Amino acid sequence: MGDSSREEFSDTLRILVATDCHLGYLEKDEVRRHDSFQAFNEICSIAEQKNVDFVLLGGDLFHENKPSRSTLVKAIEILRQHCLSDQPVQFQVVSDQTVNFANMFGHVNYEDPHFNVGLPVFSIHGNHDDPAGVDNLSAVDILSACNLVNYFGKMVLGGSGVGQISLSPILIRKGATSVALYGLGNIRDERLNRMFQTPHAVQWIRPESQEGLQLSDWFNILVLHQNRVKANPKNAINEHMLPEFLDFIVWGHEHECLVDPQEVLGKGFHITQPGSSVATSLIDGESKPKHVLLLEIKGNQYRPTKIPLTSVRPFEYTEVVLKDEPEIDPNDQNSILERLDEVVRRLIDKSRSNAGNRSEVKLPLVRIKVDYSGFMTINPQKFGQKYVGKVANPQDILIFTKASKKGRSEGKFDDSERLRPEELNQQNIEALVAENNLKMEILPVNDLDVALHEFVNKDDKNAFHSCVLYNLQETRNKIAMDSDPLKFEEEDLILKVGECLEERQKERSTLPKDSSRFTSTASSLEGFRGKSAAGLGSAVSFSDDEDTTQMTGSKSTGRGRRASAKPSSSEVGKGKTSMRGRGRGRGRGSTNLKQTTLDAALGIRHSQRSASASASAAVRSIADDDDVDDVNSHSSEEAINEVDNSSENEESVQGRGRKRAAPRGRGRGSTQSKRGKKTDSVPIYRMLMNQNDDDDDDDDVTKRFNKPPPRVTRNYGALRRGN
Repeated sequence: MGDSSREEFSDTLRILVATDCHLGYLEKDEVRRHDSFQAFNEICSIAEQKNVDFVLLGGDLFHENKPSRSTLVKAIEILRQHCLSDQPVQFQVVSDQTVNFANMFGHVNYEDPHFNVGLPVFSIHGNHDDPAGVDNLSAVDILSACNLVNYFGKMVLGGSGVGQISLSPILIRKGATSVALYGLGNIRDERLNRMFQTPHAVQWIRPESQEGLQLSDWFNILVLHQNRVKANPKNAINEHMLPEFLDFIVWGHEHECLVDPQEVLGKGFHITQPGSSVATSLIDGESKPKHVLLLEIKGNQYRPTKIPLTSVRPFEYTEVVLKDEPEIDPNDQNSILERLDEVVRRLIDKSRSNAGNRSEVKLPLVRIKVDYSGFMTINPQKFGQKYVGKVANPQDILIFTKASKKGRSEGKFDDSERLRPEELNQQNIEALVAENNLKMEILPVNDLDVALHEFVNKDDKNAFHSCVLYNLQETRNKIAMDSDPLKFEEEDLILKVGECLEERQKERSTLPKDSSRFTSTASSLEGFRGKSAAGLGSAVSFSDDEDTTQMTGSKSTGRGRRASAKPSSSEVGKGKTSMRGRGRGRGRGSTNLKQTTLDAALGIRHSQRSASASASAAVRSIADDDDVDDVNSHSSEEAINEVDNSSENEESVQGRGRKRAAPRGRGRGSTQSKRGKKTDSVPIYRMLMNQNDDDDDDDDVTKRFNKPPPRVTRNYGALRRGN
């Protein structure tokens, strides 16, 4: 009898299954900060007591994408306490481990000769601890580098369009039992949904035939972390999308405990949903008892055993409809308080009676959902003050709701559809746009939703900046692919931009939300800046737009007054750089590239007459300024005459910047900008040389350009001309 039981044990693979441990949840709460760690410690203790072969975790081991040092230390301490021992491991991994485990070591942790691992732990990542950053690392990678966890199911999205993934199983053998363990870490539900509906986007690698082992002899397990049921089928994974060759599925991400395996009709496989080990949302589904699953596999047969968790904080939930309470007066707030106090006391007593003879009785979580239709509300914080020290959540015992037609229609859905803690107290941008009937005209809804997700959940402070830069660059590229921008009129170009935006809105609405399009790494940001700068530079070289000249001109300001002017072509021809004039008193230089407009970047052509007239008027204001020194009087006269002539001939004058002559003596040199860089006048020279060939002043302009450039003294002195 003993030999048969020993033989049966040698052929039986024992796995302890748990999901959504959320280590570090409410770590700053004085009452509930240790709840997640106590539950995880109990799970590891059960694994030791039941003498399992390994622990299988279904994602969201950590609650935060970047867990604190305290959380990491406590997690490592628990794993080190229970996983490192001299207990021999009874199973073998016979697959290519370099494919299964994406780290520099490339093998299962218990095979490392420098570590005595007695309890292996296999885990995928969830949506809370998913990989991020330049190196695409997860918090689980830290535990993997410490050789405490075998991290698998980390997908590399390849291909084009929605992408392509390949699932290679971890092949485990124990005696006559062979298990193929597939892992699929969290991917955005909308994208994975489209991938399952796209042919060959999801490839399943089946075990190769071996001696004495057929393909049908493998027991196939899949571990995934996705939305299971949802009102919007595009944001969830349907069980019928999964292949029929699977035998057993461990479903993470859903917090309601449905640990008993359920068969999927028409598929043949069974699904277990262990739920979370710590209550992260005060809703009805979380109030159900928490369990883990002991899965025993022998050959193609399995036996599930659910094990309750006793260290979980008790949670009591109920709903109260005030209009159904006959003793409550709608105009008497005291009667409402008395009724709610009675309900809270009843729930506290119920929690104490359920605790039984436990050595440590924890303060219970109490949540009352109050339908106050036709009644007045009360302050939940003020109401909970009397229960400090009696419940674990005195600040949010009450939650008030109001019945509505929409609410009643949503109430028909099962609780499991609403049991997503990360979505309970927030709305995504798509929902807000749909509810308010908004029309997004600039940024696509999908891109904005992804940017918000990256900003909030992954602490990516450059998410929105990268989103805007990405969409701006896409619009520029689409316009550049069309005909020559020089042939566009202003109105046509505005319409073209609008058409591009509408096209991109439609494209984004059909594509899944994915942050890889505008990942906010340092290199990508530099690429965006480089492309933007290149686009602006090209606009200066071919455009004679009046607005384009803002890039080489700026307003002159003074302490006592404000003055603005534009340089004449003679000033530009003599090599003078545009800058802020000093005016009266002490002035400050300013950079020339202060601001650019979309018109300047895209090269819109305005009428030459408006540019010539505005430049002429601006130069006349320079001539009337009595504060200008005599240093450049001759140059100013030439500028006025030349611009007036060009105005009569309806010629365009390039450049809006002007230079105020600095007074001799201690005046600051005005040929330098705020950052000490001189403005490049070559593009302006080229534009001037492309004007009317019949202009009588072309020879004079050419001669002036052939003169040596002005020499700037290093000290704060006046501008000196070269000989």
